[in-house]
Amino acid sequence: MQPLRAAAALVIAFATCPLFAGGVADHVSVDSAYARAVAPGVSVSGAYMTISATDGAEHELVAAHSGVAENVELHNHEMEDGVMKMRRMESVTLPADTAVDFKPGGLHVMLIGLTEQLDAGNRIEIELEFEDGSRKAVTFDVK
Repeated sequence: MQPLRAAAALVIAFATCPLFAGGVADHVSVDSAYARAVAPGVSVSGAYMTISATDGAEHELVAAHSGVAENVELHNHEMEDGVMKMRRMESVTLPADTAVDFKPGGLHVMLIGLTEQLDAGNRIEIELEFEDGSRKAVTFDVK
């Protein structure tokens, strides 16, 4: 009977361990997700959201993926020599229990080489990837 109890304890331990339960993605909350609608022929758009790490630890958003664009990148606007410039970011830090706003004129997900028309009222999916390789699928309303 003892080996059975030990096996059950191991199963419970592995099932509740974040590494096996989905990783960082399970400890991230995303709200107010939307992407900008574009006119026909426009090949780029931006996507915005409020994202939070909810487990009391700092995490890194390292990439985004979507079938609606050939390239999906994390971007930020920064002032340089009096000129606002857009820069690609390798990652975005998600401080413990603090919301990070992705909004026009600041952090955003850049959708480059759109493969479909983004019309207001539609919805698209973007997968967010974190430092441990885990991913969270998020539905963005197109506005």
